[in-house]
Amino acid sequence: MKRFTGLFLALCIGGIANQSALAQEKETALVPLPSLDDFTKGENGWAFGLGGGIEYESAYEGSDEFGFEVDPAGAVQWRSGDNIFYFAGEALGWRGLRAENWLFEATVAFEEGREEGDSDDGYLDGLGDTEEGTEIVLQARRAFDADWRYWLDGRVITGDNGNIGIFGVGRRFGEQNDGTGSELALVAVYHDSERANRDFGITASQAAASGLDETYLDSGLRSFGLHYNYRQYLNENWLIYVEGLYERYSSDVEESPIARNNYEAELGVGFIYIF
Repeated sequence: MKRFTGLFLALCIGGIANQSALAQEKETALVPLPSLDDFTKGENGWAFGLGGGIEYESAYEGSDEFGFEVDPAGAVQWRSGDNIFYFAGEALGWRGLRAENWLFEATVAFEEGREEGDSDDGYLDGLGDTEEGTEIVLQARRAFDADWRYWLDGRVITGDNGNIGIFGVGRRFGEQNDGTGSELALVAVYHDSERANRDFGITASQAAASGLDETYLDSGLRSFGLHYNYRQYLNENWLIYVEGLYERYSSDVEESPIARNNYEAELGVGFIYIF
């Protein structure tokens, strides 16, 4: 997998740099960050992107089982000046740029639950399925300068199954203003007790059914880690993306019998066609 990823990134960077350089002069993203999809190419009105990718990831949070999953990608977007409204699969939202170095975002999204069958080895047997739910995501990013070379990020995710806070600092690589290039962020994730026990807690009845120890978690640090994003145009319409994530769980999460690994990781590669 490491050899494949290195070769793939080398082809992306070396084989299409000249084509992307031609496009970046006339295409300006709302914010030039590869972690934020922007299909508008600097123009007001409607924009559409449709594609898909394949991810190699943990079967569920805390799992030591990994597998491949095919996921859709893209969005329907409408831009008006420094505002973009979008619909992306299970998320409906808005993001807006203010004073060149402040980005705000609000999203309503659907959050999938965990199923017993997510573990092929039967490690979730007796725990039942966790509930699905609706989430509201509020985000603010603050750049240190107008070109968004360095930035700070804060997100609050609140919903039916508890709350999560995500705080990060990032670095953007490349000189493009069209949302391509690469980006690396260091993040810390916090959860309240409701969300912590939804994902890693074990009630008395679950303990009796599964044979695992009853477990209760307090609110606090959930994980810390690195997020990587890469975007590049192959031509005027095709966009390639690479996404990677590694998060190391806190000691409290590690002690849960559900967490058979002390980290969560995923790597994804895909293509999007921009109409």
